Amino acid sequence: MHPRGTRDRPEPTALLEKLGVHLDPELLVLALTHRSFAHEAGGIPTNERLEFLGDTVLGLVVTEALYRRHPDKPEGELAKMRAATVSQRSLAAVARRLELGGYVLLGKGELRTRGYDKDSILSDTVEALLGATYLSHGLEVARDLVHRLVDATMDAAADLGAGLDWKTSLQEAAAERGFEAPRYEVTGEGPEHARRFSAQVTTGPVVGLGEGTAKKHAEQAAAEQAYRAVVALPVPGEDATGTSGSGTAGAEQPAGA
Repeated sequence: MHPRGTRDRPEPTALLEKLGVHLDPELLVLALTHRSFAHEAGGIPTNERLEFLGDTVLGLVVTEALYRRHPDKPEGELAKMRAATVSQRSLAAVARRLELGGYVLLGKGELRTRGYDKDSILSDTVEALLGATYLSHGLEVARDLVHRLVDATMDAAADLGAGLDWKTSLQEAAAERGFEAPRYEVTGEGPEHARRFSAQVTTGPVVGLGEGTAKKHAEQAAAEQAYRAVVALPVPGEDATGTSGSGTAGAEQPAGA
């Protein structure tokens, strides 16, 4: 939804139906109140304290679920899966499925710059709603809501492997082959509300390119391209099949342009 003002906002009760929970009307409005709106309204309370609480609830529930579902995975893998599940980008995707942007109370400046579709605002509002649910109903109801919202992301994270964090995976793969640490160069173009970023990462003989609507998205895209090229190169001391030996094989050149 692309609101232009409060008159265009749908009834918040429709959001509660999507979430499957009941919240006190005042608490619901608080959870949807971005600081830009609060400032223009004379300094009324914002959703930031609820966001703080909801972030903790989300982290606890996701951490416990991953721990129980994957008893054989080491701490490092669980940490990557959790990071992928609770990332700003993942929570913003949840918010878009709920059409949450249409319900958020935003100031005029944020409305002009499409704040209702910004990952940061959407993800923060999801966390605020989780905080409000915890305050209203306790941990078990909040836990159920977390699972309804992010279980699909958690399931996908279990299969993503390197894709949980392309930048970290690239750094590890490059170090394994004795390459220098990846170096990123990012440029942006376009107006503030519709900026596009291009990233280039270089490590050893490999160059990766990527684009995105945020700097970190462009960097991740570039890292993914470079990672796929790096892992196609031999690890020192391994033969072409990936076993120890004196032979070498594989291409020496990059991800492409």
